[in-house]
Amino acid sequence: MNQSATCTVDTETHHQRIRAFMAGHPGPSPYLVVDLPTVARCYRSLAGAFGSAPVFYAVKANPDPRVIRLLVRLGASFDVASRAEVDLCLAAGADPAALSYGNTVKKSADIRHAYARGVRLFVFDSVEELRKLAEHAPGSRVFCRLPASGEGSRWPLSRKFGCAPDMAVELLRAAPGLGLDPVGVSFHVGSQQLDPQRWDPSIAQAARVFAELRSAGVHLRMLNVGGGFAAGYLTPVAPIDAYAAAIHASVRRHFAVPPSLAVEPGRYLVAEAGVLRCEVVLVARKHHDDEKRWVYLDIGRYGGLIDTEGEAIHYRLVTEHDDGPSGPVVIAGPTCDSVDILYERTPYRLPLALRPGDHVDILGAGAYTLSSATVGFNGLPPLTAYCVGSEFPDTGTAGE
Repeated sequence: MNQSATCTVDTETHHQRIRAFMAGHPGPSPYLVVDLPTVARCYRSLAGAFGSAPVFYAVKANPDPRVIRLLVRLGASFDVASRAEVDLCLAAGADPAALSYGNTVKKSADIRHAYARGVRLFVFDSVEELRKLAEHAPGSRVFCRLPASGEGSRWPLSRKFGCAPDMAVELLRAAPGLGLDPVGVSFHVGSQQLDPQRWDPSIAQAARVFAELRSAGVHLRMLNVGGGFAAGYLTPVAPIDAYAAAIHASVRRHFAVPPSLAVEPGRYLVAEAGVLRCEVVLVARKHHDDEKRWVYLDIGRYGGLIDTEGEAIHYRLVTEHDDGPSGPVVIAGPTCDSVDILYERTPYRLPLALRPGDHVDILGAGAYTLSSATVGFNGLPPLTAYCVGSEFPDTGTAGE
């Protein structure tokens, strides 16, 4: 594990638990192993950095029920995006009051389902969605999502979500007349955001929305600064305390009366807890003089490595031959789709001794792997997940 990791990871113990499990579980690959105590440690690091701010875990990052049960016991709240995620959290013991329906694109039937199950906090970014909430979730608390720049992030989220600030003011002013309680605004500066200062422009924008609404008699109370806190992969990243300090300083700078904060981490809480074990299927060259070998793994873009889209996330790869000589490679998945190439431009090197059947461990793979794996593309089965370590008695035991 990268020693620059953003949460206080007990690296050696973490790896010992995972290595011990893998030693007794030879296959079949690929499979994901998640170390629950590392999830707990990352949660405590983030919660400690942000003080009293509720931590809404983005369930899509890793929806394994054992992870959700652990976070319920730790006191987390949850950012959900579908009726299935609502039901998952409630089945794990979450209080409906701890759920925020953060997807701004919701079917009316799904709003009704969440409301019937006790959810009372919803996000919107259009008048059409606001009207649906008024009809199907009367009396609920609502946020309006603002657009945010994804500059500095490895996975920008700036195009699909959020409405212009003047529209947000208009919609939040209309909310009380529709029987809804406007509590604040939200934004997201992009996943794996490497620059802690990127929150400042969005916080400044949010402060102007708060001020305009205050002058109109609508008093917002909460600012949801989203997620984006970086996990440790190949390169050093800032610690979570640096993100929290930058955000708190920005809030003090732009707000005369600081609102309550909320955060929505996903990747930060689970990425470094996961190791994905896969197997080499083929090592080949495209012509005799090609310096680069093509290394094909039994997992690829469709098996859970969606974060390699655009080569955005650079995972650390570990093999049993790492002490020997290495050479440049292109790394690809096993399917018959030509886009199933993980790394072609990024300069990866793998051991020259690597052969079909050898294991490759992908570190930091706890986020967006289990949830993005397809069901049966090319006949390949969904990704299997195991959890090791047990922070609490009811969160699962090694190898569950």
